[in-house]
Amino acid sequence: MDVQRIILIGALCLISYMLVLQWNQDYGQQPQAEQVTTSVSAYETQPAVSDLPAAVEATAQAGDLPATAAQAQKASLVEVKTDVLNVTIDTKGGDIIQVSLPEYKAVLGSELPFVLLEQTAERTYVSQSGLVGKNGPDASANGRPTYSISQSEFILDDQDSLSIDLTYVTENAVQITKRYTFNKGSYEIGLEFIVNNQSEESWSANLFGQIKRDKSADPTSTTDMGMQSYLGPVFSTQESNYTKYDFDDIDEKQFKEKSLDGWVAMSQHYFLSAWIPEKGAEYNYQTRKLNGNYIAGFLSPDFTVAAGDSKTVSANFYAGPKDQDIMEMADENLKLTVDYGVLWWIASPLYMLLKWIHGIVGNWGLAIIGITILVKAALFQLNAKAFKSMAKMRKFGPEMTRLKELYGDDRQKMSSEMMKLYQKEKINPLGGCLPIVAQMPIFIALYWVLMESVDLRQAEFLYLADLSVKDPYFILPIIMGASMFIQQMLNPTPPDPMQAKIMKMLPIMFTFFFLWFPAGLTLYWVVNNVLSIAQQYVINKQIEAGTDK
Repeated sequence: MDVQRIILIGALCLISYMLVLQWNQDYGQQPQAEQVTTSVSAYETQPAVSDLPAAVEATAQAGDLPATAAQAQKASLVEVKTDVLNVTIDTKGGDIIQVSLPEYKAVLGSELPFVLLEQTAERTYVSQSGLVGKNGPDASANGRPTYSISQSEFILDDQDSLSIDLTYVTENAVQITKRYTFNKGSYEIGLEFIVNNQSEESWSANLFGQIKRDKSADPTSTTDMGMQSYLGPVFSTQESNYTKYDFDDIDEKQFKEKSLDGWVAMSQHYFLSAWIPEKGAEYNYQTRKLNGNYIAGFLSPDFTVAAGDSKTVSANFYAGPKDQDIMEMADENLKLTVDYGVLWWIASPLYMLLKWIHGIVGNWGLAIIGITILVKAALFQLNAKAFKSMAKMRKFGPEMTRLKELYGDDRQKMSSEMMKLYQKEKINPLGGCLPIVAQMPIFIALYWVLMESVDLRQAEFLYLADLSVKDPYFILPIIMGASMFIQQMLNPTPPDPMQAKIMKMLPIMFTFFFLWFPAGLTLYWVVNNVLSIAQQYVINKQIEAGTDK
């Protein structure tokens, strides 16, 4: 009879496992389609309505500028390739309308680079910049200027840097050079506007930089169970080093704030784009919504170029991974976009420790195992005390059962006798909860570290192709559930029958939850459980033998 029951339970488990695998294949998150993305000029497909900021302090509204006239000249696209960036620039306005990252693949197993910015019929995510204000060409009634350029393709080969000049001459002989500078190994793009005023009158304008994005889903964020990474605009000002102002916030009210220095960014899971204006001036930071697109940007103070003189204004644009070391070189506060939530004070040291271990072992899976061992060592004494209490409760379980049978009808007397037993044998009935309570903040903090760290994106370990997403075969969650079951066997059975039934259900419940957690996090919990089982087993044997008091 027992053999038949075991066979039936085994068959039921196998069928359940196969059903979960098939469900995941049919309805689970599907990988991003591998396709070549080609951006087109926004002025070929979109209505001619200005989405540029008005150079009027505190009153700038979307659509303040005159509607642009239809353009007879077709805008051309310029391709720029470096070792870490593939960039497409639209000569109409000189905007960056596509950025792809060769160092980061679109999907696992693909050779195509991940596309961060793009302007297509399905999606809008671009970086715009220009000169508005009194004489700014981007505020002209004729629409945005079409720049001239010497060639349509630039490649950074063995050079350390590459500068690309787009030029435009106004009707009154003011020459404007829009210069992009690319550096080897850098995700930061330098922008300069060089204004050479050969007219007979002074010339003035305002520099703006903005990021325009629709409300399309984050292509790098999971839709599985769990907390989602932030998607939307982020500002850094004197008032606050890090302010999130998402799309729903913009729907309700525009963001407007003046600040010395600062930056504006568009954040998503793993990747970021940001405008970082030149330091030393007070900028207007603002958001707008126009034609279904959300715009976040900055506007500089007026600058004036005297007749016969020239002047340069500048800003930097970052488009790349949310790598804290790389972002810190662009701006110190930019690394705050790696958002660990309220437990950042635990998560930040964990990340530094994880990265240090990875530098030694060279694999992120081994680094997670290493950090689990170190965390376990740090909590060793706390766990030991808890395990001793549980081992003593297990040892004196028969005595507790006897007291329950003896004083079952007198709950007050039974509680009194139980307390006497606890005091005599130095048992802490709540001791078993301490390890879980102590580890939960670490567990949640590590969840955010693993979810926010672009280092773990598509990181391999054993059969796992990507530690940042769920185990596709659910092997680790099943091992985790089995390890919890073994831990329960080593623990004393709760005296309350209802509590005992609930405890037996916990491994099943936790296994279900962990099916959707990142594989790296499940790996941490599995290793932690294995170490706990070993420690608890040794302590149980010592207590039973009377060698540990």
